[in-house]
Amino acid sequence: MAAPKPERAESPERLAWLVEGDDPVLVGEEVRRLVASLAGDDPGLSVEDFWGDEVELDAVAGACVTPPFLADRRVVVLRDAGRFSTDDLAPLLSYLEDPLATTALIVVSGGGKVSTKLVTAVKKVGHVVATGPGRDAKGWIEARLRDAPLRFEPATRARLAAHLGEDVARLPALLDVLVAAHGEGARIGGEEIEPFLGAAGSIAPWDLTDAMDRGDAGGALEALHRLVEAGERHPLVMLAILHRHVAPILALDGSGATTEAQAAEVLGIAKGRSTFPARKALATSRQWGPEGVSRAVALLARADVDLRGGSAVPAEAVLEVLVARLARLAPGRGAAGRGAAGRSPGSSRQPARAR
Repeated sequence: MAAPKPERAESPERLAWLVEGDDPVLVGEEVRRLVASLAGDDPGLSVEDFWGDEVELDAVAGACVTPPFLADRRVVVLRDAGRFSTDDLAPLLSYLEDPLATTALIVVSGGGKVSTKLVTAVKKVGHVVATGPGRDAKGWIEARLRDAPLRFEPATRARLAAHLGEDVARLPALLDVLVAAHGEGARIGGEEIEPFLGAAGSIAPWDLTDAMDRGDAGGALEALHRLVEAGERHPLVMLAILHRHVAPILALDGSGATTEAQAAEVLGIAKGRSTFPARKALATSRQWGPEGVSRAVALLARADVDLRGGSAVPAEAVLEVLVARLARLAPGRGAAGRGAAGRSPGSSRQPARAR
């Protein structure tokens, strides 16, 4: 009598996962979470993890078609899938055309760009998990705090999101420490969280440029320090960020554009793409006026020369002066900008005095 064939999925649903992301900490955490949820309390007999340079994809596919032993499900993990070409992945792609209902395949990105065919194959029978927050780091942190085994006061959630900025990979470890210190279900306020925060994390470049556009010199200087220190951005990289911010404003100056659509056309934004950058550039161009735009270009040119050895002033001081002056370009904001530039909120640094 022929041996029974392994059970196949008549209507496959969530039989494979592709875990994507640029941060290895967040990717690793998601893989651990998936394995724990799929393998149960005793993963020893049900999980097979393939990693390293000697992985053979025939062996991975073979593990996928092997029925589980003393468990309801076999969990197969393939790491660094981005290093394999589409031809290399042929055994796995063949398996995904007819997967077993008793196998959960977890493919982990890394090592390069994951084959498009593999992404498509996983989507047909499972799910692609994006681990990073994208552009909404604050929203991502808020969602993770809501799901955490702790109760965070609203002000504490806001404080934590602002403090971590884009360094969201620090959050899982911080939550583990808070659970260990206070226990699951504990209510976390400012007093409980402050000892564990550490240094402020990096932030997005638009936090700097938005503060400048508001005429908030203090906020802009604080953002500058976090980008340079926590974000480890080179001074010339910071100058390039400021150049990219001013370039579309300069392009709109004198163009005659008065609407968002006209501004988008001047800036060469293709139809169907978001015109939000055009709206922001047009608003700033109006605030600065022709004199302000001309002044911004002159400030950038001077800073460029200074950062490339034209001045003995430290690079950080050159950037501080540049950012403070750009934040004071809007008419009527000079006094507010000068008042805010003395010391940036939450920063222990004293910005350089404007030359």
